[in-house]
Amino acid sequence: MTRYSRIAGTGSYLPPRRVTNADLAAELATKGVETSDQWIIERTGIRVRHFAAPDVTSSDLGAQAARHALEAAGVAASEIDLIIVATSTPDMVFPSAACILQNKLGIAGCPAFDVQAVCSGFVYALTIADSMIKTGAANKALVIGAEVFSRILDFKDRTTCVLFGDGAGAVVLEASDQPGILASDLHADGKHVGILCVPGTVSGGQVLGDPLLKMDGQAVFKLAVGVLEDAARATLAKAGRTEADIDWLIPHQANIRIMQGTAKRLKLSLDKLIVTVDEHGNTSAASIPLALDVSVRSGKIKKGDTLMLEGVGGGFTWGAVLLDF
Repeated sequence: MTRYSRIAGTGSYLPPRRVTNADLAAELATKGVETSDQWIIERTGIRVRHFAAPDVTSSDLGAQAARHALEAAGVAASEIDLIIVATSTPDMVFPSAACILQNKLGIAGCPAFDVQAVCSGFVYALTIADSMIKTGAANKALVIGAEVFSRILDFKDRTTCVLFGDGAGAVVLEASDQPGILASDLHADGKHVGILCVPGTVSGGQVLGDPLLKMDGQAVFKLAVGVLEDAARATLAKAGRTEADIDWLIPHQANIRIMQGTAKRLKLSLDKLIVTVDEHGNTSAASIPLALDVSVRSGKIKKGDTLMLEGVGGGFTWGAVLLDF
């Protein structure tokens, strides 16, 4: 019997503090930075984002999302035998956010590790979990994207600080005799490191370099639309499917223009595009599972639908996953 992996349940969590564009503009004005609701919406499509409280970590958000996914799947935490957390904002240098989250869920013994591919992280993590389930190395996996990007934003740079938010999304992925994840396609190109990065590190008890996010927005935009189309087409080819088979496109929620551009290149109606960037901002590795869970719980995405997930992020990393939900 061929062994597959399927998503059995989804979950998400947003910190309570909801920050509108007007809220953020007022806060930035106290720092001498000028922006407005209209300026942000026109360039990004973002209206609201959520910021975590100072004492709340990525593993805190991820654990909440994981609990919701476990409940949706009807799976006990004790049944989980693999935990992968995609994050660029872990709780500490080490151990991994996955190990810390594992303890918060009351699980012990199963492998737990982080994946760092920035905004492509969830696509990377899902592909790894799928491979481990298919080979029999795991039966039930928690795959989580969790971020507290508000910690690494430069609130004197209006071109970046208005874009990001905090949150977490999770799925329970389990072994099945029915196809779920159909194909994936992952890539990276390190020559583009400088266009999106946090160029700081810890050494001798101090931060070396700059610990705040830097981005060349135009360079990211130019690369993103092209590589996302290529990854989606490569994934469809591997699965023996076509664009017409896609019921829903769930791209990384970075910028509405990039998202719409990708959908158009794939000849998909914008009605098939899942959009939550307006309410969440860019939550990096959390954005795809957040958008997935919101759409499942609203009834938009139904069992049997074919989904294309795709992300692009610092590294430069990118990838796509095609699945039957």
